Amino acid sequence: MTGFRPAAVAMVTALVAPTGRLPAQQTRQPLGIDQYITMPVVSDPRLSPDGTLVAFTVSTPSLEENRTATKVWLADIATGDSWQATAGQGSDRAPRWSPDGKSLGFITTRDGTPQIWRIPIRGGEAVRVTRVSQGVNDFLWSPDGRSMYFWTDVTSGDSSEASRRANPWPTEARIFTDLFYRHWNEWRLGVRSHLFRVDTATSAALDITPFDRDIPPLALGGRDVAVSPVGTEVAIVYNPDSVLATSTNNDIFVMGPDGSTRQAITATKGNDHSPHYSPDARYIAYLSMATPGFESDRQQLMVYERATGRRLPITPRWNLSIIDFQWSTDARSVFAEVEERGGHAIYRIEIPSGRTTRLVSGGTNSAPQTSARGDVLVFLHSTADHPPEIWAAAVDGRNPHPVTHVTDRAIADLDLPAPESFGFLGARGDSVFGWIIKPPDFSPLRRYPVLYLIHGGPQSAWLDQWHSRWNYAMFAARGYVVVAVNFHGSTGYGQEFTNSISRNWGGLPFDDLMKGLDVVSNLAYTDSTRIGAAGASYGGYMIYWMAGHTNRFRALVAHDGVFNPLSMQGSTEEQWFPLWEFGGSAQVPTARALMEKWSPANYVANWTTPMLVVHSQNDFRVDLSEGLQAFTALRLKGIPGKFLYFPDEDHWVTRPRNRRLWWGTVLDWFDQYLKH
Repeated sequence: MTGFRPAAVAMVTALVAPTGRLPAQQTRQPLGIDQYITMPVVSDPRLSPDGTLVAFTVSTPSLEENRTATKVWLADIATGDSWQATAGQGSDRAPRWSPDGKSLGFITTRDGTPQIWRIPIRGGEAVRVTRVSQGVNDFLWSPDGRSMYFWTDVTSGDSSEASRRANPWPTEARIFTDLFYRHWNEWRLGVRSHLFRVDTATSAALDITPFDRDIPPLALGGRDVAVSPVGTEVAIVYNPDSVLATSTNNDIFVMGPDGSTRQAITATKGNDHSPHYSPDARYIAYLSMATPGFESDRQQLMVYERATGRRLPITPRWNLSIIDFQWSTDARSVFAEVEERGGHAIYRIEIPSGRTTRLVSGGTNSAPQTSARGDVLVFLHSTADHPPEIWAAAVDGRNPHPVTHVTDRAIADLDLPAPESFGFLGARGDSVFGWIIKPPDFSPLRRYPVLYLIHGGPQSAWLDQWHSRWNYAMFAARGYVVVAVNFHGSTGYGQEFTNSISRNWGGLPFDDLMKGLDVVSNLAYTDSTRIGAAGASYGGYMIYWMAGHTNRFRALVAHDGVFNPLSMQGSTEEQWFPLWEFGGSAQVPTARALMEKWSPANYVANWTTPMLVVHSQNDFRVDLSEGLQAFTALRLKGIPGKFLYFPDEDHWVTRPRNRRLWWGTVLDWFDQYLKH
């Protein structure tokens, strides 16, 4: 792997020219499955210390190789010129600037396992920094550039009992004694994530968290390692409780750079995470969820005053949740990514007053950051009709404009409809909002079939964004009016609205969805006799629930959905989720009664609608058995059904060929019932 070659910029940028330089298109085409799946994806922007360059990654899926290759790119903020900065075998990710801006660290799999390499900006060979058997998960630089902090998996405790007992004949069996033995898509037996410090010159690495905890935590964290501006202190996050499966209690600890003198600076039973030192080292800002056991509580901004030990709430009365943030150069404010009414906006929040100013809105804006000079704001921007690109603006939000144009040619000849917001009075007589996406070549004189999308979470939301899995444009391209409602329980509309779904899974959300469907059905351009619905996770649950409570749909698709909350509670790995959502385990009478009340399994007698069920083997969040139960119930009733099974996927479908199969199967299923 060679150094960066600015001389090659002209050749590469010709492939990623801004929209204004593209040839005029006579006609635009609907988005095709293969076009969508192979679309390059821009992510992880990192602004150089001087604010002149931004490093980022471009991930390009390949159907031929059935994998996604990721490379590090650079873009000039002033000119918009972009060029690929890494090449060769393997994938490269996580670009991280050295403090002096003269080199760039990144993680690459070119030698097999993910390892940190660094490369000089002005030319020269890349140098390997780490040699870790399990591979590096992520890292950051020390302020002096002489070391890095990285985290990797290490063996913890006795994870080999099954192997010992089976000796001399190997076995794939596992023996475990504690909960949280698997998480999302991987088994975690006898494994911990630990933080190491590595010398960039010698590659000598030291485990500075050699105790029985995951650093950073496996769940509910954020950017959970930070180094003080002078390098004399490190902030980390982990869960101190003994039973992790039932606890959302992450806390922030500070310690010396060698792991010594560790002490807690937060003491709540909720989730405290994402510590960021202020540039003047006066504060550690962080995000905090106040409610124990609830993973979707409002994330408010807090600061820890290092001189006094005081913890100051900065946004105690703000009803919006902060996703991510970065300090301003002058340490007087932070730039925050905030979920707000179907999008993500960027705000400035003043410290310590908490005064807020919206700087950037419209679409989904994430990863805000500013240079050491504080003269430019950089962020990732996407909309439903445009994939993510890196944008820049003045620090007051003026003059937002794209810096990168990686996807311009890929979408130049595509007819990508913009979403239209609509609202109605929901289950409580309050306002509920959603999106309508019309098909390409839309004519108000036609009547179109409708696809009703149900989001997961359940505490999440449909956003004005280019969705990597449930893409509005892909559904609309087949000639459907796409509708996506942010029902009670959705995020971005105030915490009370979000809280309203807990212990009420089939109540308020279902009422909202039916009221929204009433609005959509009365539109002049929709055909109320040809409506289908699809959803994943909680959205899959709602598909099963609607199958037992309405006959307004001609066809349904349930992806990784909860069919029976009783059985789901006994098989999911994050136990705090069902414990909160239903008020306890299935052994608690009141909780069991709620699980029974809101269980789609108890309403199968009412099912009549043809259904495609999708579920994957490695889904540890919602176990495969949930999908199998639903399909069995479907076919025992003689209802037309189909099961799409992925043995090599988890809660999501990510492999290019599997994604292609998913889209083809789902769209053909709807076409079969909604276009004839």
